[in-house]
Amino acid sequence: MAHVLVVGGGMGGLATALLAARHGHTAELFERDTRSPGTALDRDFFGWRRPAVPQANQPHVLLGAARNLLREELPDVHAEMLRLGARERHELDWFEARPPERPGDEDLVMLQARRIVLESALATALRAEPGAVTRYGEPVNGLISAEGRDAADGASGVRVTGVTTEAGAYQGDLVVDAGGRRGGSERWLAAAGCRPGVVERHRTGLAYFCRWYRLPEGMAEGPRRPWAVTGGSFAGCAVFPADNRAFAVTLFVHTGDTTRSALREPAVFEAAARSFPPGAAWLGLGAEPLSGVLAMAGLDNRWSALVDERGPVVSGFVPVGDAVTHTNPTLGQGTSLTLWAARRVARTAHRDPGSVRFAAEYHAWAVRTLKPWFDFQVVADTAIGERFATRAGRTGTAREVAALFECALEDPEVMRARARVRHLADPPERAYADPRIRARVAQWLADRPGYAPNAVGPSRAEWEKLTTG
Repeated sequence: MAHVLVVGGGMGGLATALLAARHGHTAELFERDTRSPGTALDRDFFGWRRPAVPQANQPHVLLGAARNLLREELPDVHAEMLRLGARERHELDWFEARPPERPGDEDLVMLQARRIVLESALATALRAEPGAVTRYGEPVNGLISAEGRDAADGASGVRVTGVTTEAGAYQGDLVVDAGGRRGGSERWLAAAGCRPGVVERHRTGLAYFCRWYRLPEGMAEGPRRPWAVTGGSFAGCAVFPADNRAFAVTLFVHTGDTTRSALREPAVFEAAARSFPPGAAWLGLGAEPLSGVLAMAGLDNRWSALVDERGPVVSGFVPVGDAVTHTNPTLGQGTSLTLWAARRVARTAHRDPGSVRFAAEYHAWAVRTLKPWFDFQVVADTAIGERFATRAGRTGTAREVAALFECALEDPEVMRARARVRHLADPPERAYADPRIRARVAQWLADRPGYAPNAVGPSRAEWEKLTTG
């Protein structure tokens, strides 16, 4: 078995260290922050300043793919999340009466919780794991490496054998970069003499503004609907139910929108949010604000590969989470992709983890398993960004895609197909190509000859009045 060194104590690092230990390895986790997630959820979520994790207080959702992994690999973590207040919601509960169950419907259940709930449950389990050591307040500042020929396959290059901190040097069989998109791995690898990796980056042109609320005492749930993402040609709104009666309302606009800065004002934010059905429905319940308006912009979809045309640029070192693929939050895929990568490391770390072959196989797995969902995110965000940038709806294929989403809100069969894509159970080219689904959407469109997508929400004139007073 291997000794795995994990750089970064966020969600991906905690999961990687815990899964590695549960698979019989030993794990050592290094985190720059001096504190670890606890069970005082509101204190940690709203009061813990985490500049290296700007998305920490933004809405998260654990899709069916993430929930399934927790139930299969870490059932105690899943149970702890429920104990801490996370709620489960089946996608088909959108309808007044859930349609008859079919095989695979068990994949369509999401866990609704703030990010801190998952981090707390993972940290609790990791602290009790005999095969794991956590080093908080001890950031990694470099890599230990050697250059030579790989005995397994004859390849040569840089092989990482450990990490350094101000406290000393630590040797390991595999170093896992869970430091996120703002980690120092590019700098460390360059200092070790590695060729640069290959980065694919797509700007989204989207800015997000969210505010957290809590439902009134005695109200365990908000409305079953509307809560989904809705939007017009220049802005959108979504509600994210979470744990312990908390929920977030999110508005998103193009980064070039002149009304963007006004949304930081709570009164303007609320007025704008109420102009969309989800915001109006949830904010009309008398919820208590828990935060100011939290902004996040400068987002991109980024794929980072430690392999170029010559092969792996390093061995003994692999990325997970945002270090390999950072995806915009519109589809909520990040946690699932992170957990998949953590599980892959844990399941394979016994296979000569320092070899070039291991690095190549991990990269091939990531391209096969993670990259298609990254590409799907890029396509979705490009369509949204272009629509918001031009402030005009799109026609042709975009009309058909919008029709599929809206048809799903009325047709359980189409909703099931949409949900299987949403929860990473089926790729879109499989789910949406089903002739039965295509026929249902075509009939839905035929019954609405004047259908125009993106008609939900305020007009541009109404929006500017709301945001400029």
